[in-house]
Amino acid sequence: MEKKPYISLYWKCQLIGWSVAALYWTFQGWSAAGSFRIDMAVVQFVSDVVMYILITHLYRNFANKNHWQDLALQKLIWRMLIVIPVMGIFYTIVTISKLYLVRLLFLSHPPQSFADFFSLNAAGIFVAGIRLMAIWLLAYHLYHYAKREMRLSIENARLELSFKQSQLDNLSAQLNPHFLFNALNNIKSLVYTRPNDAGRAIDLLSELLRSGLYKGSAMLIRLNEEIDLVRDYLELEGLRMEERLQYDLDIDISLSGLMVPRLCIQTLVENAVKHGVALEKQGGKIEVIINEQNGLVSICVLNPGKLEQDKKVAGIGLRNLKERLDLSYQHHASFSLYKVEQKVCAEIKIPIR
Repeated sequence: MEKKPYISLYWKCQLIGWSVAALYWTFQGWSAAGSFRIDMAVVQFVSDVVMYILITHLYRNFANKNHWQDLALQKLIWRMLIVIPVMGIFYTIVTISKLYLVRLLFLSHPPQSFADFFSLNAAGIFVAGIRLMAIWLLAYHLYHYAKREMRLSIENARLELSFKQSQLDNLSAQLNPHFLFNALNNIKSLVYTRPNDAGRAIDLLSELLRSGLYKGSAMLIRLNEEIDLVRDYLELEGLRMEERLQYDLDIDISLSGLMVPRLCIQTLVENAVKHGVALEKQGGKIEVIINEQNGLVSICVLNPGKLEQDKKVAGIGLRNLKERLDLSYQHHASFSLYKVEQKVCAEIKIPIR
């Protein structure tokens, strides 16, 4: 169990702040013309510290009881405009009474009556009280306001991270069954047509599941690991489509260690096969080109086919990919589909981390 500090920050500030103020007033009394009595100065010092701590502490209890530390800044300012003069008046009465009692204690014949002493010093002490109470209240509430804002910022950041993680987990959960469903359909077709190739397809699917889909909560993997997944997937699709599917991988080897969103390239390749090569009577070629461009990594997947303008981001795979990119890179990554001659290019651009 964590032990609380013996003296809290609040009491340290109270003691230090009012002690410094009392020392300043003592120094003023010493430097002023006339006799200086050390015993009188000690009593003044102790009484100043005790009384002004008591005044401000009473206000603190009142503010805490009414939850003023939780008020919006505008509402708090209106209350301060009322409280500061009230505390200034209270400060004036207490201070004048204390000064006169000290004089009675140390001087056998006080030079003035209390009424005369009050009328002579009230205005100056009231102004000083307004200034001191305003400074104390400002420091006290600014500290609590800053502390509250920091607490709210931390809580909001935690909520945002939790929300984003939930979104990422949800998107990942949607991706895995989506891919598995397509792969099992491919294997099903091979079982009836080429049983030997079906066995190899099962091996490839097992490898895909082992290395790609069951990596726990890892949302980023190395580029070379993602490329291995792509190779296994393309080989799996090649067993079904035979010579109708060809592919070429052009990858900058210096980027092999780059961390990329899991299944990002595999999703593009799967989409290229499904909406490109599979729809062409003669099949076609999938090209994966990965290089660096102006501080960004460009991942481009080319496939034969036509791009329908009203379906630039279609299907659960591409929608999830776009959302994952936005969440993972705070909108500093981009995804686009566009036409290049007789081909369609699906391109991801992500910052180098």
